[in-house]
Amino acid sequence: MELGRVNRLEIDRDTPPGLFLLDEEGNDVLLPGKQIPESFEIGDMLDVFVYLDNEERLIATSEMPYIQLEEFGWLKVNQVTRHGAFLDLGIEKDLFVPFNEQARPMQEGKSYLIYMFLDDKTDRLVGTSKINKYLSNENLTVAEFDEVDIIVSHMTDIGVNVIINQMHKGLVYDDQVFQDIRVGDIMTGYIKKIRPGNKIDVSFQQIGFRNIEPNAAYILKELEGNDGFLGLNDKSSPEVIKQLVQMSKKNFKKAIGSLYKEKRITIKEDGIYLVGGDSE
Repeated sequence: MELGRVNRLEIDRDTPPGLFLLDEEGNDVLLPGKQIPESFEIGDMLDVFVYLDNEERLIATSEMPYIQLEEFGWLKVNQVTRHGAFLDLGIEKDLFVPFNEQARPMQEGKSYLIYMFLDDKTDRLVGTSKINKYLSNENLTVAEFDEVDIIVSHMTDIGVNVIINQMHKGLVYDDQVFQDIRVGDIMTGYIKKIRPGNKIDVSFQQIGFRNIEPNAAYILKELEGNDGFLGLNDKSSPEVIKQLVQMSKKNFKKAIGSLYKEKRITIKEDGIYLVGGDSE
């Protein structure tokens, strides 16, 4: 059974303190009475989170934590003491973040991006807001156009920094952000490009056939910012298209074609109109 993770364990016996659960190697752990399901049978399998209680005893809970061991998540500070900060983990016991693991002093009531690890010296689950050392792009596990899980970590002058699949660092450039984004958001993203040095460009929009979908999203943004009209169509010259929307005529035609099929735009001789736009 793994400390700090959700384990699937077998109900072995029912006792006054609660149910004792077994892993495949015969190790047992207590699921306290208040955590017991309404109906169960000996031999049933239960998904439980295993951690150490306040007396450093192994214990299980049917409550699901916000993050597990070696995961990142946005957690709120419940209390700050002379020992460190205690953050809401979503279970009965808070996650401890000592002062030397705080990127900046934590304040009660505020939320921080946290990584949970196992302290080698104490065998306790501990949190840290010094997250960079737990992210690496040295050996990438993703490829261009992959769908990935992302957490928004922070905003910069050029875009939105994200954590990819709980492992890698990525960036969504400002001109690729077409929705309201907040730090801590958990979203689906798409690997747009891997640049030299294993730097990863990410898109919030599904890429589909390479750059078609991001280009379509960009055109939608331009339409919305121009009263629903752009003086371009599939007969416009490549030079004009590049000047106005910064893309090739080929990609432009594919983008407006997909938008037209989705009934997001209409195409007329003088240009393209956003369906429902002011100028249509």
